[in-house]
Amino acid sequence: MRLIDDQGTHIGVVPIAEALKLAQSREMDLVEVQPNADPPVCRLMDYGKVLYERAKKERKARKAQKASDVKEIRLRPKTGEHDIAFKIRDARRFLMDGSKVKVRVRFRGREITYPELGREVLKRVASELADVATVEQEPYMEGRSMLIILTPSSA
Repeated sequence: MRLIDDQGTHIGVVPIAEALKLAQSREMDLVEVQPNADPPVCRLMDYGKVLYERAKKERKARKAQKASDVKEIRLRPKTGEHDIAFKIRDARRFLMDGSKVKVRVRFRGREITYPELGREVLKRVASELADVATVEQEPYMEGRSMLIILTPSSA
């Protein structure tokens, strides 16, 4: 087998038993890095340290990753103009903070027979937030609700 030390220097082609003795004398691990090569390539390294560094790097990457929040705003087809303006202001704040916004129009009773009213409300909200958001998913029905999903625009 071909042997490489912990600094990356090529030691040479040695038998397995000799490589194991060398690893033991240096208090290191013998790790096979290319098993399909001819002859196979092994490396002397402190494998525990390698695993620790890898886990540390993964933790750091996970910490840097921002989980995408989804905030929801609920309206009704007959919600007043002033109330819609308040909800739009809240949605704008959520989008500026980097969260996605799900706008839901709930239909109660016979309101469900006029889904176009809900679609108009959703289109209005989307158009007023067009400067800070893009529509990820067009309005769609989910039970007695109609939803639209807005994401913060990258620009």
